[in-house]
Amino acid sequence: MRVLIRGAGVAGMSLGYELTRRGAEVTIADISNGLSGNASWLAGGMLAPWCERENAEEKVLTLGRKSIDWWTELAPGLVTHHGTVVVAPPRDLSELSRFAGRTSGYEWLDGEELASLEPDLEGRFSKALFFRQEAHLDPRHALTRLKEKLEMLGVQFVFSSNTATVDADIEADCTGMASNNAELRGVRGEMMILQTSEVALSRPVRMLHPRIPVYIVPRENNHFMVGATMIESDDDGPISVRSTMELLNAAYSLHPAFAEAKIVETGTGVRAAYFDNLPRVTVAGRKISMNGFYRHGFLLSPHFASEAADRIFEALQEKDFETHN
Repeated sequence: MRVLIRGAGVAGMSLGYELTRRGAEVTIADISNGLSGNASWLAGGMLAPWCERENAEEKVLTLGRKSIDWWTELAPGLVTHHGTVVVAPPRDLSELSRFAGRTSGYEWLDGEELASLEPDLEGRFSKALFFRQEAHLDPRHALTRLKEKLEMLGVQFVFSSNTATVDADIEADCTGMASNNAELRGVRGEMMILQTSEVALSRPVRMLHPRIPVYIVPRENNHFMVGATMIESDDDGPISVRSTMELLNAAYSLHPAFAEAKIVETGTGVRAAYFDNLPRVTVAGRKISMNGFYRHGFLLSPHFASEAADRIFEALQEKDFETHN
């Protein structure tokens, strides 16, 4: 079976992997000139289903838990299994209790216990939540490793083209906002990468705030990804002054040494979402759509890619690719 997948983000490549594992011949086409041209490249890479449950459906937790093993098996050494820490400034400690009330799988830490996990946060917070089972990865490493694995499995990539013509049995749309699906809305994310040798973190830290929660994710070579703005907009222009200030203020609130950090990169990405912020796999004729991942691309793509691949093979076996959800 030959499948053309449009979209080389985490959704499209995850589907490509699941299809090749089942014996399909896959081509992946993308309008960008490489992996860095899609929203997945700018993601935080947190495999944090328990934390995400704070403002997401139960499905995000139950399905997202499986992604940690999926990514770990895909590329040993890619995933860091150090959990997630959630903190709040002293004036916003009520936010920490509210967060705890909407989640599970955490441990309460006092200031001393937090310092044992993250020595550089010693004396800065009196309470914290620790989600021990969570993990994180660097999305850029993950996408690169996934592409390499797919190429080893015979997958062909066609960049700078979303109109690639391939003699395929099935066409899969994983293009997010580019799919022109009227049911999808844009959710703009803004991020920056800071570099400093004055701060060391072993795991993602979420800084709670009543209006805009922010996360700080450690990456290699003293780099930190700071992000999490969620703006209802399909504007993919440069980062705004307001968001820049909020992200920098959050980093500074976590540790004053971030004031001297270098701003290495800023970026924005528009993520596609349905009204309930949950992805959908839909089938119509010989075409299938897997879109609407909101902010859960790395967390939910493994499950929905497996579901989509199963439905493709089942439908072909039945020789009846009717429309259904």
